[in-house]
Amino acid sequence: MKRYVFGRGAGLRPVPGAPVGLALEEVDAPKPRAGEVLVAIRANSLNFVDLNCFSGAFPVDGRIPLLDGAGEVLEVGAGVTRFAPGDRVVANPHASWLAGVPRPESVGEVLGITTDGMLAEEVIQREDSLVRIPDALDFVTAASLPCAGLSAWSSLMGGPARFAVAPGSTVLTLGTGGVSLFAVQLARAMGCRVIATTSSASKATRLESLGAAAVVNYQETPEWGARVLELTDGVGVDLVVEVGGPNTLPQSIRATKAGGRIAMVGIVGGLGSIDYVDMLPINHKVLTLFANGMGSRADLEDLLRFAAETGLEPVIDSTFGFDRAADAIAHFAGRGHVGKVVIAREA
Repeated sequence: MKRYVFGRGAGLRPVPGAPVGLALEEVDAPKPRAGEVLVAIRANSLNFVDLNCFSGAFPVDGRIPLLDGAGEVLEVGAGVTRFAPGDRVVANPHASWLAGVPRPESVGEVLGITTDGMLAEEVIQREDSLVRIPDALDFVTAASLPCAGLSAWSSLMGGPARFAVAPGSTVLTLGTGGVSLFAVQLARAMGCRVIATTSSASKATRLESLGAAAVVNYQETPEWGARVLELTDGVGVDLVVEVGGPNTLPQSIRATKAGGRIAMVGIVGGLGSIDYVDMLPINHKVLTLFANGMGSRADLEDLLRFAAETGLEPVIDSTFGFDRAADAIAHFAGRGHVGKVVIAREA
């Protein structure tokens, strides 16, 4: 079977200038051991953290890339009881985080970063790291949800503390990346009002079509936090799904109501310094900043059920075949996409 692996100095270089390349290998098909499941992967999706891997942020040489992947069980090892051949499954990126609050022993194993990921024709996973795909969801939808969808879900659900948004809450999302688009869709399905930021009129139209009540162009309005306050009659939003990092956090803090919350998700706006004076309103407004780190297997099961019951359809920017994985990654790295970039194989 064929698989892709990270490598330096050889193979494809899907991210221009990145120190870590991508090589295609042909190897013997793996055999599941006790407690393991062999899965034929039908679809993968890309996430910003995958680009961090290609940038050299993590020691990933020789590992199979990608956090997200869904497929069909081919074979099970001795003692496996949760799955049988023919079952449709998706992997939780935090392979050892089964339920509850994160603990040191449950968060160190992340697919595609600290252990082999999902960009292969067939992969081996422990049975307890997999989740059954509801009948209403196809492989592409399921493969789009574990990293970006689960980050959005856990943000809205309040992280491990479970201080979830309520119907009627106002949620602020930033940009049109995977997490933000899922946050718009999920928040609307939960009965929340959504305010979004973006950089262009065409993207604003797309956000409005997904249910955003208002969209602020941050290119035209650099002080967009003040504009969000105006849109909430000076009160601020209940929750910000903060994917930008230090370059957007000051405005997110400004846009949040007293007693509100900010879900810390990513750094897609780039790294940089932040003046502590910009952090003072955290104290003045008694804000809560929390991280969600995607979520547990139980969280992913909840999200999949919610997606199935509400008919959630991920925004798909483009789909590439398995043999064009490097093209998919290059397209994703160009940052011109809106929605998920998918690598799919016919079932």
